[in-house]
Amino acid sequence: MSDRQSEPDADPRRGALVRGVIVWTTALALLLQPVFATARQEVKLPDLGGNAEVLPPDEARTFPSDFRNFMRSRGMLIEDPVINSYFTEMGFRLVMHSSGRTQDFHFHILKVPGINAFAAPAGVVALNAGLVLAADSADEVAGVVAHEISHVTQDHLSRGMEEARSVSIPVMLATLGLVMVGGMAGALDGNAAQGILATGSGLAQQAQINYTRQNESEADRIGIQLLARAGYDPEGMVSFFDTLNRWVRTQGAGAPEYLRTHPMTVTRVAEARQRTEQIADPKRPATSDERFDFVQARLRVLMTNDPAGAIEYFQTRLSRGQGREAAMRYGLALALIGARRTSEAREQVEWLLSANPEDQLFRMLDGDLMVAEGQTARALEAFGALYRDYGHSATVSLAYAEVLLRSDDPEHAQRASDLLQKQLRRNPGDSQVSELLARAADRAGDPVRAAEAVATHYYQLGGLPQAIEQLQRVLDRSDLDYYDRARISAKLDQMRLERLRADPRAGDRADSARVSRDRKSSVMIQS
Repeated sequence: MSDRQSEPDADPRRGALVRGVIVWTTALALLLQPVFATARQEVKLPDLGGNAEVLPPDEARTFPSDFRNFMRSRGMLIEDPVINSYFTEMGFRLVMHSSGRTQDFHFHILKVPGINAFAAPAGVVALNAGLVLAADSADEVAGVVAHEISHVTQDHLSRGMEEARSVSIPVMLATLGLVMVGGMAGALDGNAAQGILATGSGLAQQAQINYTRQNESEADRIGIQLLARAGYDPEGMVSFFDTLNRWVRTQGAGAPEYLRTHPMTVTRVAEARQRTEQIADPKRPATSDERFDFVQARLRVLMTNDPAGAIEYFQTRLSRGQGREAAMRYGLALALIGARRTSEAREQVEWLLSANPEDQLFRMLDGDLMVAEGQTARALEAFGALYRDYGHSATVSLAYAEVLLRSDDPEHAQRASDLLQKQLRRNPGDSQVSELLARAADRAGDPVRAAEAVATHYYQLGGLPQAIEQLQRVLDRSDLDYYDRARISAKLDQMRLERLRADPRAGDRADSARVSRDRKSSVMIQS
């Protein structure tokens, strides 16, 4: 390795800068909304892929949580358990058939209406909600996910970063962030945006030409193979290209000038179609993922700020016989519940339950409607039965806990606290679980567990200093038992070390001394 290549690892400030660049460009892509009138309809699959080698080991280890906390703190992360579990399952189904099956991956749906997707360091893969809503099938979305996974497994981001290091930080910014800027819905002044894009294009154009065409082609080729191996229709990727082209035509938009170097070309689509024909197995029966239609309907309701508009959308689809009827009724019921039109929602829920009374999603919808109708006791019975049948499910556990907390009974609160602690151990990064756990423990009369959950929630939202302060207050209590003190000391030690890694000046010698002292104390307690 050359001296220039080793500089980021040798200089912590350089490593922090690179890390900041990546987070900054990710945020830029999400927060800048389309800048040209025509950019709103533009579609692209950015070529940001990479692995842990892009960042020093310590930074690569924390980048997934940094990314999640950054997006969550800005309200840009979809945190619905039903939606998240579906796409996480899709992602790992594809990963298990890739060369990266031993790598860590983290899949997210972003609360952004623009059509976009990207991969980032340390196996972070994100899809905009707008992309999912534009797709016609699970196979199409799986094609995008497979494409982004391939960017990660093929180290595309690390290759691009090496080129950027040899030029300048502005080129790095442009190379990483430019392709993600267009196509978001936006509030940026058109003239200012054109200036930003013109500057970025001048700096990044050659790097784009050198790297992205080859990377996109490679990601398409490997992604199509992943689709076939994982049991998806390998035509899903090309089908999504067609879907996007139809979508662009119906919106009456052309490609902005700055996207002329983007590798979404006729040649690329033709090559992908040829590869699909070569790998397709005509003997394999076509499969249909019915769950996708329900997840898509749920996401559509979640993304709207206008329940009446969502209601009209699903009613229109039903009247025209468009889409899967059960999924349209499911979405309509969710929208009606959101609009507090519970009697109309009850008609839809009864139709769904008559079609399939044991369906987990329909039973949860029925329980949600009971809550909206004010029938808390019946809802508790319904979710209690669901938990007995599907206690391993984070989706069911969270829903059951929320209903338990609607009761004033301390025993119900303790029950909620117990099942939420199990879920937090399984999903330590889930902020919904930690928030509910804090409420449940407080109502159950367990102030130590409640304060600890509050600290965990601060940490998940990116508030590391607040989390440390909260845990220190808990540790200063005189009524902690042996196990509580050991557990909290270990967490506090870990958080202080993380803060020192992120910014050595933040804690100075005082934090170092506390970490050393608490570590010794923890050892003494456990010995």
